[in-house]
Amino acid sequence: MRKGLLVATALATTLLAGVVPVTAQDTDYAQVERGRYALITGNCQGCHTAPGEEPFAGGRGLETPFGTIYTPNITFDPETGLGRWSRDDFRRAMHEGIAPDGSRLYPAFPYTHFSRMPREEVDALYDYLSTLPRVKKEKPENGLPWPLSWRVSLAGWRWLFFEPEPFRPDPEKSQQWNRGAYLVEGPGHCAGCHTEKNLAGADKKDRHLMGGQLENWSAPDIRGGPNGGLEDWSEDDIVDFLRNGRNVHTAAFSIMSEVIEYSTQHMVEEDVRAIAVYLKDLEGEERPSPSEPDSATMEAGAAIYFDNCSACHVSGGQGVPRFFAPLAGSGKVNNQDATTVVRVILEGARAVPTKAHPTPLTMPAFDWKLTDEQVAAVATYVRSSWGNRGGAVSPADVAALRERLADSMGPDR
Repeated sequence: MRKGLLVATALATTLLAGVVPVTAQDTDYAQVERGRYALITGNCQGCHTAPGEEPFAGGRGLETPFGTIYTPNITFDPETGLGRWSRDDFRRAMHEGIAPDGSRLYPAFPYTHFSRMPREEVDALYDYLSTLPRVKKEKPENGLPWPLSWRVSLAGWRWLFFEPEPFRPDPEKSQQWNRGAYLVEGPGHCAGCHTEKNLAGADKKDRHLMGGQLENWSAPDIRGGPNGGLEDWSEDDIVDFLRNGRNVHTAAFSIMSEVIEYSTQHMVEEDVRAIAVYLKDLEGEERPSPSEPDSATMEAGAAIYFDNCSACHVSGGQGVPRFFAPLAGSGKVNNQDATTVVRVILEGARAVPTKAHPTPLTMPAFDWKLTDEQVAAVATYVRSSWGNRGGAVSPADVAALRERLADSMGPDR
């Protein structure tokens, strides 16, 4: 009987080994370090941390065109986090977008990109997360209308837009290029922001990395070859921006500032340069020239610019590189989508502090001072001067953005 009890105990132990989560004592240093670096390349902290709250405890609301989706707690708290997830559970979520209970995950969680990560790296990420302090925190309910709140509805989306596939190196390209491609298309999931979406919220493949819009920001075209948004940037410029948060062309703010703060400034330089090599090899699309703005709007915009902007950005729009962003030739200013330019004029901006530049730079807001017509005029002037060809901005576009921003701040604003 005792032998039978021992066999039963051993069998139970064996079966449980597949589902009991790993602990820090089960992992070695190299494995945990590999997972820590994977977490950095994926900028997990940016999405899974609510402002001012415990890192990785989730609860951050991601605004989508369909409603708000809240990120989950990815600490190993057994009740509210990943504490009861096995490695296989975690791998299935990362590679297939399926939760342990079989429910489908919303593609706001970029498993469509994480599916390119090798199993070994996903396991290492799981092991690193198991070492983090556990935080008990429930995820808020998503703010999605029916039927989108019904996860069964995601079956059609997955059938149409999700093709799980590991990253496949291009044998015609260098090892450095392939490393950059893996980081951009895999854990870095750059297309999540920098690619236009279709009506179902999936990437438009023919607009890959040509710019997108999310949370009332326009993310610029980051293709670095001819006609790309970063055509005028060198590889060194891209490395400088990703590691230090600013370069001679611009400074990072908004969502990109989080990417630099939590991710790229902590990556080894070889990887950041590999990203630059890959982006510089992507050609863009030739754009038609925008219509000339009317002279009255340009005159009004010039007057507003000289009164409010020229002290920092200089009369010729060249700014003071690495301090006050140049507007002449700026990718953000020349972006076809003027959302970011208008939003910065309305709300101001704060450049990300980094290890290289710990003191952030700040631009004041003008929403209290300028009318919709004045904001449109100065935005049009900036986007149509000094060789820029971003095009005109209408007062109606400014008014619409001002209203969306007010709505996103809630009734207490």
